[in-house]
Amino acid sequence: MKTDRPCIFFKRLDKADADIALPRYMTNHAAGMDIYAAISESLILEQGQIRLIPSGFAMALPPGYEAQIRPRSGLAIKHGVTVINSPGTIDADYRGEIKIGLINLGPSLYTIHRGERIAQMVIQQVCHPDIKVVSQLDETLRNDDGFGSTGLF
Repeated sequence: MKTDRPCIFFKRLDKADADIALPRYMTNHAAGMDIYAAISESLILEQGQIRLIPSGFAMALPPGYEAQIRPRSGLAIKHGVTVINSPGTIDADYRGEIKIGLINLGPSLYTIHRGERIAQMVIQQVCHPDIKVVSQLDETLRNDDGFGSTGLF
């Protein structure tokens, strides 16, 4: 049976992290794969603090794809811990360790434990459009009306 799904190659970076799960889908219909903290010991994320958390793996995406790093909703809603540059983009030509920039926006300290699920990764196809410089853009109903211009409800 032929599949049109892209293939992603994962490389574990350190044998000492063999106990850390590689990214995986937690349910059959999950959009994102969970990413796990490959830290040697628990670390405290203070209020307002940003930390770069290692994942213990690198990967190769096929050309024409990106990986988007997004917050885990439970971690964000329950504790205020989120991905600082959400969504973070991993380009198809990057081969270094995937690291997750977390920030604690919550009301208290948060402890990250080894092997904890800290983010999710969604794979998306990327389009590189043709670029044309013009002197005028087409008119729309909205035109240049900005933030909040479509109303609150």
